[in-house]
Amino acid sequence: MRRADVLRELGLAPVWRLRSQPASQASASAITTDSAATAVVPSASRAITTDSPATAAVPSASRATDAMPLSAETFELRRARISSLDHEALVADIAHCTACALAGTRNRTVPGVGDIRAQWMFVGEAPGADEDARGEPFVGLAGQLLDNMLAALGLTRTENVYIANVLKCRPPNNRAPEPIEAQACGAYLDRQIDLISPRLIVALGKSAACQLLGMEASVASLRNRIHRYRDTPLVVTYHPAYLLRNPIDKARAWEDLLFARRLLREQAGGANVPR
Repeated sequence: MRRADVLRELGLAPVWRLRSQPASQASASAITTDSAATAVVPSASRAITTDSPATAAVPSASRATDAMPLSAETFELRRARISSLDHEALVADIAHCTACALAGTRNRTVPGVGDIRAQWMFVGEAPGADEDARGEPFVGLAGQLLDNMLAALGLTRTENVYIANVLKCRPPNNRAPEPIEAQACGAYLDRQIDLISPRLIVALGKSAACQLLGMEASVASLRNRIHRYRDTPLVVTYHPAYLLRNPIDKARAWEDLLFARRLLREQAGGANVPR
């Protein structure tokens, strides 16, 4: 299907909608953290999924129910250890993490999904109820919208795209991440970015943007600018769950994605970037 046909089916002018569900129903069902459409299982040679035994639900008896902030020494030792892990070991380490109290309330950890050689990396806030049940990021209504957004760019979540969250466990009631939780998961996200080495990071929402940029600011103030995570260009846009609640900003999110694609094309000299 041509890109124009995709955009037309999505209702992009430029704006996205969910074709399988009326807008009123989508608004009523929207959650405030990451969700996505049912994922296609990536090729084993290219992608990491969360369908491995490493992401199985951890028995409640073995979970931590309380956690104290890590001491500076413990934090650095843990970060150094995580920085040496390969992809498989990283997923296993996330599955058994008890560094914060979320280990006591989660069903499954949610490391990430996609192409481990991706040029694009999308980072959201935290798993929601659907993700906690399946062990995969963006698998609900917000994820369906994210998949539609990717399709409009000629992308899929299993090829040239990797999707992750700041937190690898669901916060109770989908609340915002707490500092101790972001600190505990920060080493995991940093290692994922180092291993995947994307050419562009797209931060979805304020939590992801502030975590990666190390600053407090609104999405509106961070849009339409090139930021950097270490040496990697980073673009900020709205989280798909926010767009479900505020469809008027879908056009702005589309502008952000086009801006990100232009940036990637400039880096690549126009090669290997979907039109």
